[in-house]
Amino acid sequence: MPGKAKTHGDHYLNVPCYTVYSLMAISKDLLDILVCPVCRATVEMKPDGSGLKCVECHRVYPVRDDIPVMLVDEAKIEE
Repeated sequence: MPGKAKTHGDHYLNVPCYTVYSLMAISKDLLDILVCPVCRATVEMKPDGSGLKCVECHRVYPVRDDIPVMLVDEAKIEE
């Protein structure tokens, strides 16, 4: 059920179920090779799993159906 805390062993995870699953959808190996198409800097997953944020120019590239959309026209600039 979305929004409920999931349990892992004897511990409760303090994030909604859908966030846990969306963060796991993009592998660490893929994140290691993806870079911002504008400035070539590292991108990091946003805490809510909604996109990949460039550490330099602060563009956020959306993640749709577990696929990062690394198109400049689709990115939004956040601070």
